[in-house]
Amino acid sequence: MEVKTLPACPVETTLMLISDKWKVLILRDLMPGTKRFGELKKTIGSVSQKVLTAQLRQMEDSGLLIRTVYPEVPPRVEYTLTELGYSLKPILDAMWAWGEDYKAKNS
Repeated sequence: MEVKTLPACPVETTLMLISDKWKVLILRDLMPGTKRFGELKKTIGSVSQKVLTAQLRQMEDSGLLIRTVYPEVPPRVEYTLTELGYSLKPILDAMWAWGEDYKAKNS
């Protein structure tokens, strides 16, 4: 994990790690288990390959996921959440519940 000075505010620290829209969707899609790059690209939607690659690398550097490259032709790359990544599940669950409630009240 990259060592850097973390913000004094714990909320700001969390946002620093997952504030990007794509990172939250990557976390959502990896919660059930390991996925390949192509699977993530399909389930996330309109993200470009370049942006998805950059987001995955940042999340790997932060210790949220592990990237495994298999020495095959063509190469197979899989992404799996680390224990730290899985520890964000309660936050995602709370975001899901809040979003459901908001949609129900505003539809």
